[in-house]
Amino acid sequence: MFTARLLTGLILIPIFVLLIFKLSPTAFGYLTVAFTLIGAWEWSNFMGLKSIKSRLCYPFILYLFLPLSVLIPTQMLLFITFGAWIIAFILVVIYPRASQVWGKGLFWRGAMGVMVFVPTWRALNYIRDINDQGRWLLLFLFVLVWGADTGAYISGRRWGKNKLAPKVSPGKTLEGTYGALLISILIGVIASVGFHFPMLAAVVLSLVTVLFSILGDLFESMLKRNVGIKDSGRLFPGHGGLLDRIDSLTAAAPIFALCLQYIVN
Repeated sequence: MFTARLLTGLILIPIFVLLIFKLSPTAFGYLTVAFTLIGAWEWSNFMGLKSIKSRLCYPFILYLFLPLSVLIPTQMLLFITFGAWIIAFILVVIYPRASQVWGKGLFWRGAMGVMVFVPTWRALNYIRDINDQGRWLLLFLFVLVWGADTGAYISGRRWGKNKLAPKVSPGKTLEGTYGALLISILIGVIASVGFHFPMLAAVVLSLVTVLFSILGDLFESMLKRNVGIKDSGRLFPGHGGLLDRIDSLTAAAPIFALCLQYIVN
């Protein structure tokens, strides 16, 4: 499994980095729309939809929300998203309590998907278009998420003993979290030099982003556990579905974008 994950990552990461820097803003926007719709298709699994027709309805409905979201000012949308992820944190902490409410209601699970995908799409495109640093800032975000995921995996495998959220994701440990945070501090220090950010601001940005990336991972794990599935899909060998690869990003991207508004002039 580790070998498959490594090979898939070695192939996909350079391709995605190339797309970040080479695509026009419009083409990048369409690319993120495509990823959003694939994610929405996989999300329909969490909603308990079975037939192809009913599952296709959800990406179509979500697609309608994307242009509508542009009517909401970016900062307002990001603040709303921050509040939504705080609620998600509470749901993860108290799981399985309250799952009898949101876990059985098609509306609630569909609304959760909208609050996950739409702000992520807006945040990724917002970050990329920040003056002449946008592409590099987006790469900074991805390196943070990838680095934290790698640090958590290595430290969790080597020293992991204390479970982080056993009712949601038994495989995740506190030691893995510490590894992720340590990597994020290192990346933040390096980024402070590259972007000429105050070091404290860059480190805090990195830590907060990674903490929310962990929350995004736990949130998807909670949804999968609630419906009894292991992976969101089979798109990537060794990685599962698209959602299994971007679950951390869905929480990290909007928070990263929100924090950037107070750092980048």
